[in-house]
Amino acid sequence: MSSTRKRRVFPFTSVIGQEEMKLALLLNVIDPRIGGVMIMGDRGTGKSTTIRALADLLPAIQVVEGDPYNSSLDDPDLQSNDVREKIDSGCDIQKGEKQVPMVDLPLGATEDRLCGTIDIEKALSEGVRAFEPGLLAKANRGLLYVDEVNLLDDHLVDVLLDSAASGWNTVEREGISVRHPARFVLIGSGNPEEGELRPQLLDRFGMSVEVRTVREAKLRVQVVDQRTAFDNDPESFSESVQSHQDSLQQKVVDAQALLNEVSIDEDLRLKISAVCGELDVDGLRGDIVTNRAARALAAFERRKEVTEEDIARVVSTALRHRLRKDPLEQVDSGDRVIKAFCKVFERNETNDLSEFELATTN
Repeated sequence: MSSTRKRRVFPFTSVIGQEEMKLALLLNVIDPRIGGVMIMGDRGTGKSTTIRALADLLPAIQVVEGDPYNSSLDDPDLQSNDVREKIDSGCDIQKGEKQVPMVDLPLGATEDRLCGTIDIEKALSEGVRAFEPGLLAKANRGLLYVDEVNLLDDHLVDVLLDSAASGWNTVEREGISVRHPARFVLIGSGNPEEGELRPQLLDRFGMSVEVRTVREAKLRVQVVDQRTAFDNDPESFSESVQSHQDSLQQKVVDAQALLNEVSIDEDLRLKISAVCGELDVDGLRGDIVTNRAARALAAFERRKEVTEEDIARVVSTALRHRLRKDPLEQVDSGDRVIKAFCKVFERNETNDLSEFELATTN
């Protein structure tokens, strides 16, 4: 697998001290319908490094050769109109393979760059109106990463979130109408010191995680040593952890295959909705995301039934960014979610919050 890699990316399994962020990203890869991840935290905590490492970890995908939308060979919802027309007419399509796309959306991007625009060069030279795909097309079946999403223009965020929610991008330009698949895992990151996101935009992200600077001296030294070793010899460092990478990759692939077999008891679903009601969460996205995240977590750990413990581990990341903010309240949003969970699930509140942490158990 490593021989086909062109990018030298720090290995995902070697990222230290950010377990909540890593597992939230993996759950969204297992079930992209969760709706993406908002990562808020300090500068220099490895947010960008971890996200790029995730794309490098994932197995290659089968695509239609030469298609700019990374169209699937067999899923109509992940195929462009051109590919579907070729399949319907009986034309042969060439199979290809490529690494999961990882697209960065720069802060200065225009709406045309994001959605696509008319190919002026072809229009002038050939006299035809052709569509030039944008970043949403490149991100189909991959990851779309927006760093400092709290600084992105609101109209771009609206376009981005609409596409992420529907899985399609529709462009109307100069008499040309193009609709193409745009199903991706949306990942946003930002620093709260640089501005807050509007609540209605926060609500559109499936999960929210908070990353903090590692404080323990030994861990900090370990991070520095690993980064130094990687920078000095990326090939050797990557080879030394390749078995861990392969093992995690296989675990994700197995979880994706198992996901549809995972069930969640009706009593647990009722309690999830009761927690959302207790917290006065607007809409039903909180209910849906909590259910999906719990099922993805069970699949990741090779189980076919969701347990109460699974819900406890995902509930904060699924709900805390959906709560109405009270400027006079001193309690952290995550603490409010845990209190509501304990009330609905009839648990005694405890100072030991380890059972509510989104982290791997093995």
